[in-house]
Amino acid sequence: MKGTEERTYDAIVVGTGISGGWAAMELCRAGLKTLVIERGRHVEHGDYPTATLDTWELPLRDQLPAATIEEHYPKLSRKEYIMRQSNIDYFVRDDEYPYSEKRKFDWVRGYQTGGRSLMWGRQCYRLSDLDFTANARDGIAIDWPVRYADLKPWYDYVSRFVGVTGQAEGLAQLPDGPFLPAMPLNCLEDQLRDRVQAAFPGRVVTPGRAAHLTAYDPAVHLGTRGNCQYRDRCIRGCPYGGYFSTNSATLPVARDTGNLTLLNHAAVREVIYDADTRRATGVRVRLTETGEDTEFFSRGVIFLNASTLNTAAILLASSSDAQPNGLGNNSDQVGRNIMDHHHRIGASGNFEGYEDRIEKGRKPNGFYIPRFVNLNGQDSGRDYLRGFGYQGTANRTGWWRLIKETDISLGPELKKKLLEPGGWSVGMTGFGECLPDPDNRVTLNRDLLDKDGLPTLTMDAAFGENEKRMREDMGVAAAEMLEAAGAKNVSIYRTEAHPGFSIHEMGSARMGRDPRTSVLNAHNQIWDCPNVYVTDGSAMVSSACVNPSLTYMALTARAVDHAVGELNRRNL
Repeated sequence: MKGTEERTYDAIVVGTGISGGWAAMELCRAGLKTLVIERGRHVEHGDYPTATLDTWELPLRDQLPAATIEEHYPKLSRKEYIMRQSNIDYFVRDDEYPYSEKRKFDWVRGYQTGGRSLMWGRQCYRLSDLDFTANARDGIAIDWPVRYADLKPWYDYVSRFVGVTGQAEGLAQLPDGPFLPAMPLNCLEDQLRDRVQAAFPGRVVTPGRAAHLTAYDPAVHLGTRGNCQYRDRCIRGCPYGGYFSTNSATLPVARDTGNLTLLNHAAVREVIYDADTRRATGVRVRLTETGEDTEFFSRGVIFLNASTLNTAAILLASSSDAQPNGLGNNSDQVGRNIMDHHHRIGASGNFEGYEDRIEKGRKPNGFYIPRFVNLNGQDSGRDYLRGFGYQGTANRTGWWRLIKETDISLGPELKKKLLEPGGWSVGMTGFGECLPDPDNRVTLNRDLLDKDGLPTLTMDAAFGENEKRMREDMGVAAAEMLEAAGAKNVSIYRTEAHPGFSIHEMGSARMGRDPRTSVLNAHNQIWDCPNVYVTDGSAMVSSACVNPSLTYMALTARAVDHAVGELNRRNL
C-alpha cells in the first residue's frame, strides 16, 4: 500500500459520468493534481467493440437469451431497448448490484469510465427562469438559490465545448444558446412545424437540441472528436467522437494536463469528515477487484459526482459522531425529494404524400416541441402545475410493416415489397415535470449488500396527483397537433409511468438558501462541509420538463470555478 503522501491529492472527484468528467477536466486545467475515482472498469475512447457491427454480425441478431435476462436483468429489462447484446455490457447487472423497492422504481446505471455518458440520450436544453422561480411562485418545496442569469454564462461555456446542435427560437421558456448547425427537420417534420404553428400559435416544432458535432472545430471541441456520422448507434459508443461523452471529450483534456490520476475498480464507501475543522479530508474506498479497503486524501476539495442516487448513498453512509445522520444531512434532506420526468404517453399517426422522398443516413435526433402550457399567457390555467414538452420523429416505415400482411406471396413479389419504403408516420412522446416531494426518497439498506460488500438502496417514490392530471393533457395535446398537421389513424398511447424510467433521477441533495431545508448552498457546497461540492443530479431543486444533463454540466463548471477561487483565497 502506498504511503499517505502518495495517496494525497489536491482534489478528488468521485464518478466519471457527465458531471464527473467536467469536474475532472476543470480541476486539472486549473492546475490541481486530481484523483478521479470510478467504481467500474476502464473503457478507453474507441474501445467500443460492437460500434461498427451490423445486426447480422451479432449472435442471435443482437437479442439476449431469455434465461440471461431473467437471471441477470429482471428489473433493467423493463427498458426493452437496453436488452441488446450490442450495448448490454455498459449497464449494471441487477443480480450484482441489487436494490429494493417499496414503490416501483427503475434504476439504470453504468459502472465504467464515462458512466452513462456513453449511453445517454444527448438532448441538451436549458432551464429558464420559468423553472428557477417555479417553486417560489407555486409555494412548492423550496426556492432555487440561483436564477438563469447566474447560469447563463456557464450554459454558454459548456455548450460551446460540448457542441450543441439546434435552432434559435427566441422562446423565454426555452433559452437559446451558441448552437452548431441544427440537424434539419425532414420534409414531414417541416410540414408538422408549419401546420402546428398555424393551428396553435405559440406551439413550436424545432429540431432537437443535441450533443452531436455538426461543425467540428478542433480549437473548440477538444479531446478525440469529429463530426457526427449519422449512424444512430450511439448507445454502443461512438468511435468517431461524434457525440459528447466523458471518454471522447473531457477526460482526454484532463489527461493532457498531466494532472489526472484515474482509479478504476474503486467504490467510495464514505467521505472522511474532520469535525474540528468542519472539512472533509478524504474518502474511504473499497478496491473491488481485491476487496481491500484503503483511503485517499485531499488537500483541497472533493467533488461528489457519483450520480443522484449513488451520491445520496455515499452521503448517508458517511455518518460520524458529529453528523450521525450522514454527511450534510442535518436537514434530513439527503435522499429525499427524488424526481424524474414522467413520459410513456403521446400519440402517433400516418401521413399521405412525400412518397418520392426518403431520408439519407440515420439521423440520431428528431424534433422537439417546447412547453406551451402554464406560461402565464395562452394555454394557461390548467388543473395542474408546471408543464411538458415533446420529443418525436417522422420517418418512413420499413420491411417490418409487412409482418402483418397476409396477401403477399413469397418469392419475387415479397422481395420487391421488402425493397420499397412504406408510408410516412410521426410519433411523439411527452416528458412532463415532476414536483419535488420529501416523501419520495431513498434510504440506505445495510442488510442487503451488493457484490462489492457495500450497502444498497431502498427506493420509495412515485408520481403524484399533479403528474397524473398532467398526463391526460399530454396525450390529448399530442393527438390534436397530429390531426391539425394532417395525420390519419391518430392514436394516443399510454403506458404505466413510474420514477426512474426516464433515467433523469434528480434531487437527493438539493441546493437551497437555508441549511435547515437544503443540503447545498448556491455554489453546490455542502453547508456543513464546504470543501465538498455536489454537482450531479442530486443538486436539483425542481425538475423542469427538459432533459437535465446540460444543467449538471453548467453547475459543475460554475462550482469548480468557485472552488478554485476559494482555494486560491485560502478559504477552503
